[in-house]
Amino acid sequence: MNFNTEFRSVESEEERHLEGYFIRYNEETELWPGFFEEIAREAVEKNLNKDIRCLFDHDTSLILGRTGNKTLELKSDEKGLYGKVKINKNDNQAMDILARIERGDINACSFGFCINDEVVENRSDGTTKVTIKDIDLFEVSAVTFPAYPTTSIEARKKQMKNL
Repeated sequence: MNFNTEFRSVESEEERHLEGYFIRYNEETELWPGFFEEIAREAVEKNLNKDIRCLFDHDTSLILGRTGNKTLELKSDEKGLYGKVKINKNDNQAMDILARIERGDINACSFGFCINDEVVENRSDGTTKVTIKDIDLFEVSAVTFPAYPTTSIEARKKQMKNL
Protein backbone atom coordinates (compact mmCIF):
# COMPACT_ATOMS: atom_id res chain seq x y z
CA MET A 1 0.00 0.00 0.00
CA ASN A 2 1.25 3.48 -0.75
CA PHE A 3 0.34 6.65 1.07
CA ASN A 4 1.11 10.33 0.89
CA THR A 5 4.62 10.81 2.23
CA GLU A 6 7.36 13.32 2.71
CA PHE A 7 10.77 11.71 2.38
CA ARG A 8 14.24 13.17 2.14
CA SER A 9 17.91 12.33 2.19
CA VAL A 10 20.05 13.73 4.99
CA GLU A 11 23.83 13.75 4.98
CA SER A 12 26.16 14.34 7.90
CA GLU A 13 29.91 13.91 7.88
CA GLU A 14 29.59 10.34 9.10
CA GLU A 15 26.17 9.04 8.07
CA ARG A 16 23.59 9.16 5.28
CA HIS A 17 19.89 8.82 6.09
CA LEU A 18 16.53 8.67 4.38
CA GLU A 19 13.74 9.99 6.53
CA GLY A 20 10.12 10.94 6.30
CA TYR A 21 6.58 9.60 6.53
CA PHE A 22 6.07 6.08 5.21
CA ILE A 23 2.36 6.08 6.09
CA ARG A 24 -0.10 8.96 6.49
CA TYR A 25 -3.01 8.35 8.83
CA ASN A 26 -6.65 9.11 8.09
CA GLU A 27 -6.04 10.20 4.50
CA GLU A 28 -8.59 8.77 2.13
CA THR A 29 -7.06 7.41 -1.07
CA GLU A 30 -8.93 6.18 -4.14
CA LEU A 31 -7.47 2.76 -5.02
CA TRP A 32 -9.70 2.38 -8.09
CA PRO A 33 -12.80 4.25 -9.26
CA GLY A 34 -15.36 4.28 -6.48
CA PHE A 35 -13.22 2.42 -3.91
CA PHE A 36 -11.44 4.38 -1.18
CA GLU A 37 -9.20 3.33 1.68
CA GLU A 38 -7.53 4.94 4.66
CA ILE A 39 -5.29 3.73 7.47
CA ALA A 40 -6.21 4.51 11.07
CA ARG A 41 -3.42 5.36 13.51
CA GLU A 42 -4.27 2.49 15.82
CA ALA A 43 -3.81 0.03 12.95
CA VAL A 44 -0.09 0.79 12.84
CA GLU A 45 0.97 1.64 16.38
CA LYS A 46 0.82 -1.88 17.79
CA ASN A 47 3.52 -2.86 15.28
CA LEU A 48 6.22 -0.49 16.53
CA ASN A 49 7.84 -3.10 18.78
CA LYS A 50 8.33 -5.55 15.87
CA ASP A 51 11.43 -6.09 13.73
CA ILE A 52 10.29 -4.23 10.59
CA ARG A 53 12.43 -3.94 7.47
CA CYS A 54 12.89 -1.04 5.08
CA LEU A 55 13.16 -2.36 1.53
CA PHE A 56 13.37 -1.06 -2.00
CA ASP A 57 10.39 -1.98 -4.20
CA HIS A 58 9.25 -4.60 -1.66
CA ASP A 59 12.27 -6.69 -2.66
CA THR A 60 13.48 -8.73 0.31
CA SER A 61 16.96 -8.90 -1.22
CA LEU A 62 17.25 -5.08 -1.13
CA ILE A 63 17.17 -4.31 2.59
CA LEU A 64 18.00 -0.71 3.46
CA GLY A 65 17.56 -1.08 7.22
CA ARG A 66 15.61 -2.76 10.00
CA THR A 67 14.31 -1.85 13.41
CA GLY A 68 15.82 -4.98 15.00
CA ASN A 69 19.38 -3.70 14.58
CA LYS A 70 18.41 -0.02 14.91
CA THR A 71 19.30 0.94 11.31
CA LEU A 72 15.60 1.83 10.89
CA GLU A 73 13.79 3.97 13.44
CA LEU A 74 9.99 4.20 13.28
CA LYS A 75 7.80 6.61 15.25
CA SER A 76 4.09 7.29 15.15
CA ASP A 77 2.65 10.78 15.53
CA GLU A 78 -0.60 12.52 14.61
CA LYS A 79 0.41 12.68 10.93
CA GLY A 80 1.55 9.12 10.38
CA LEU A 81 4.38 6.61 10.60
CA TYR A 82 7.69 8.45 10.48
CA GLY A 83 10.87 6.58 9.66
CA LYS A 84 14.59 7.24 9.55
CA VAL A 85 16.84 4.76 7.74
CA LYS A 86 20.62 4.77 8.19
CA ILE A 87 22.09 4.00 4.76
CA ASN A 88 25.06 1.63 4.66
CA LYS A 89 27.78 3.46 2.71
CA ASN A 90 29.46 0.10 2.01
CA ASP A 91 26.36 -1.22 0.22
CA ASN A 92 26.50 -0.18 -3.43
CA GLN A 93 22.82 -1.01 -4.03
CA ALA A 94 21.75 1.14 -1.06
CA MET A 95 23.91 4.04 -2.26
CA ASP A 96 22.45 3.69 -5.78
CA ILE A 97 18.92 3.83 -4.35
CA LEU A 98 19.84 6.87 -2.27
CA ALA A 99 21.21 8.61 -5.40
CA ARG A 100 17.98 7.88 -7.31
CA ILE A 101 15.89 9.34 -4.49
CA GLU A 102 18.11 12.43 -4.31
CA ARG A 103 17.74 12.95 -8.06
CA GLY A 104 13.96 12.43 -7.90
CA ASP A 105 13.84 9.24 -10.00
CA ILE A 106 12.26 7.40 -7.09
CA ASN A 107 9.45 9.47 -5.64
CA ALA A 108 7.08 7.13 -3.78
CA CYS A 109 6.65 5.00 -0.68
CA SER A 110 4.75 1.87 0.17
CA PHE A 111 4.37 -0.65 2.96
CA GLY A 112 3.70 -4.36 3.28
CA PHE A 113 1.05 -5.60 5.66
CA CYS A 114 -1.76 -8.07 6.34
CA ILE A 115 -5.19 -6.76 7.33
CA ASN A 116 -6.63 -8.02 10.63
CA ASP A 117 -9.60 -5.66 10.97
CA GLU A 118 -11.34 -3.14 8.73
CA VAL A 119 -14.58 -1.18 8.60
CA VAL A 120 -16.40 -1.12 5.24
CA GLU A 121 -18.74 1.77 4.48
CA ASN A 122 -21.03 1.63 1.44
CA ARG A 123 -21.79 5.29 0.81
CA SER A 124 -24.95 6.81 -0.62
CA ASP A 125 -23.08 8.00 -3.73
CA GLY A 126 -22.32 4.39 -4.68
CA THR A 127 -18.69 4.47 -3.55
CA THR A 128 -17.12 2.25 -0.91
CA LYS A 129 -14.69 3.33 1.79
CA VAL A 130 -12.60 0.91 3.83
CA THR A 131 -10.94 2.08 7.02
CA ILE A 132 -8.10 -0.21 8.05
CA LYS A 133 -8.24 -0.60 11.86
CA ASP A 134 -5.64 -3.30 12.54
CA ILE A 135 -2.70 -4.63 10.51
CA ASP A 136 0.40 -6.75 10.84
CA LEU A 137 3.09 -4.49 9.40
CA PHE A 138 6.22 -6.25 8.19
CA GLU A 139 7.97 -3.77 5.89
CA VAL A 140 8.14 -0.24 4.52
CA SER A 141 9.59 0.50 1.08
CA ALA A 142 10.78 3.20 -1.24
CA VAL A 143 9.13 2.25 -4.55
CA THR A 144 9.32 3.00 -8.25
CA PHE A 145 5.65 2.48 -9.16
CA PRO A 146 3.19 3.44 -6.42
CA ALA A 147 -0.38 2.19 -6.38
CA TYR A 148 -1.41 5.57 -4.97
CA PRO A 149 -0.91 8.63 -7.18
CA THR A 150 -0.56 11.01 -4.21
CA THR A 151 2.47 9.24 -2.78
CA SER A 152 5.76 11.11 -2.99
CA ILE A 153 9.33 10.90 -1.79
CA GLU A 154 11.65 13.84 -1.94
CA ALA A 155 15.41 13.83 -1.57
CA ARG A 156 17.41 16.81 -0.43
CA LYS A 157 20.93 17.09 0.91
CA LYS A 158 21.29 18.89 4.22
CA GLN A 159 24.42 19.69 6.20
CA MET A 160 22.48 20.06 9.46
CA LYS A 161 22.68 17.99 12.61
CA ASN A 162 18.99 18.37 13.48
CA LEU A 163 16.08 18.69 11.07
